[in-house]
Amino acid sequence: MDLRQFLMCLSLCTAFALSKPTEKKDRVHHEPQLSDKVHDDAQSFDYDHDAFLGAEEAKTFDQLTPEESKERLGKIVSKIDGDDDGFVTVDELKDWIKFAQKRWIYEDVERQWKGHDLNEDGLVSWEEYKNATYGYVLDDPDPDDGFNYKQMMVRDERRFKMADKDGDLIATKEEFTAFLHPEEYDYMKDIVVQETMEDIDKNGDGFIDLEEYIGRQADQGGDS
Repeated sequence: MDLRQFLMCLSLCTAFALSKPTEKKDRVHHEPQLSDKVHDDAQSFDYDHDAFLGAEEAKTFDQLTPEESKERLGKIVSKIDGDDDGFVTVDELKDWIKFAQKRWIYEDVERQWKGHDLNEDGLVSWEEYKNATYGYVLDDPDPDDGFNYKQMMVRDERRFKMADKDGDLIATKEEFTAFLHPEEYDYMKDIVVQETMEDIDKNGDGFIDLEEYIGRQADQGGDS
């Protein structure tokens, strides 16, 4: 299989891997696109290139010679080939693209973990998170910008407690990941729905009317 055939296969698998029900995940956390390039294989495979490698890794490939690119691509393909049979199946390629899509989540968790595990005990307590995130608010409950940080802190505490399965207010890395990215965990779906309702239901009547829904879409750039 030459490189063009491989990219054609990648393009098809990208479409399969990203197929999912339409939902506004970014109401909870903004999910980066796999690429900022146009997804039009009639023009180029640049989008699939980014989806396959990750946008940052793809940039390094642009600086390589064709021989170096082929060598590095071969190493990546070896990682994709889960059963080591020398071939990449459609399922293996789909799994790899899903992994690349979620890689940013793991990177985000690692970055935030370092900033919130203040005593470096391998756990993040609610107190640690609250002090690291809202410590300045506790010192100045009425900030000049008028934003309701106390309300945000209440929401975060509620979500933290939902993510904390054993109820000890101390999160493992898995629980912390569920806290930061609840849309990725089935047991966090209720909190995703609740926060979405709160964000859209401006009059607080427990329902989303057409005006509220359209207003939300306008705020998010008209995406459906």
